[in-house]
Amino acid sequence: MADVPDNAPEHCPGTKSEQAGKATPCQGCPNQKLCASGATKAPDPAIAEIGAKLTTVKHKILVLSGKGGVGKSTFSAHLAHGLASDTMKEVALLDVDICGPSIPRIMGLEGEQVHQSGSGWSPVYVEENLAVMSIGFLLSSPDDAVIWRGPKKNGMIKQFLRDVDWGELDYLIVDTPPGTSDEHLSIVQYLSSTHVDGAIIITTPQEVSLQDVRKEIRFCQKVKLPIIGVVENMSGFVCPSCKNTSQIFPPTSGGAERMCVDLNLPLLGKIPLDPRIARSCDEGKSLFNEVPDSPAAKVYESIVQSIRDYCSNRETEEQSTT
Repeated sequence: MADVPDNAPEHCPGTKSEQAGKATPCQGCPNQKLCASGATKAPDPAIAEIGAKLTTVKHKILVLSGKGGVGKSTFSAHLAHGLASDTMKEVALLDVDICGPSIPRIMGLEGEQVHQSGSGWSPVYVEENLAVMSIGFLLSSPDDAVIWRGPKKNGMIKQFLRDVDWGELDYLIVDTPPGTSDEHLSIVQYLSSTHVDGAIIITTPQEVSLQDVRKEIRFCQKVKLPIIGVVENMSGFVCPSCKNTSQIFPPTSGGAERMCVDLNLPLLGKIPLDPRIARSCDEGKSLFNEVPDSPAAKVYESIVQSIRDYCSNRETEEQSTT
């Protein structure tokens, strides 16, 4: 739970709960008096600060997945590369996977460090128009484990949003960990005073992944986070020799396509398995530069264009209503 203090007892109802300071588990808690006073239910002042800080960011996109290992960070990185291929656009990628930050490796930035300036933390740049921020830049080694409870993770996410000198951005992409836990609640809460375009949900074709993705969709609906669409990753293997497609992960229940029909959601695309995607991530290179004519790169380009169109249409709609 995002609002449970580090020193809270087991079964703490949370500082924002109506039972805060009154429930049985609150007896003897050092925070009981404060919670019972109602002071903890006041809005976090950081929400307004983050809202003011991000007024210079036009579009904010969250990348979510219910299941780990479905290629969410890989997608986030290639979405950032794809959007930044338009050199007139300023793009940033924020990695809030606090315990498993893979973005520095995927973006070819392993070993880079964050610098402090008068205006805050300076992100690390891949290209002139593509900035990256991750806790991976704050670790002494990529093998260091981040062993933090929820409140400390939330504090780090707050710092990333409030204290990083993002500057003028066209797109801010937020790569999240799998699931619907502290990091997701925090990022939605802290961005609540800003314009969030929506979430892109990543899945693989098999039912074991789709089952968790449905939970992620319910999460988005409960917190009123718009869903831009679903991406089916690892969707068949295209043989580089004969060009035939083999289903490595068979869509036994109809895959993402069937799920999107049932839930009335857009299917943005199906990205095929390609060993060159994994190699480009390990080497910190962009698939668009390495194999621009590959089937996977073509699908990525189509998805990126769909997201551009979505953001543009949403911006137009908002301008027409103001």
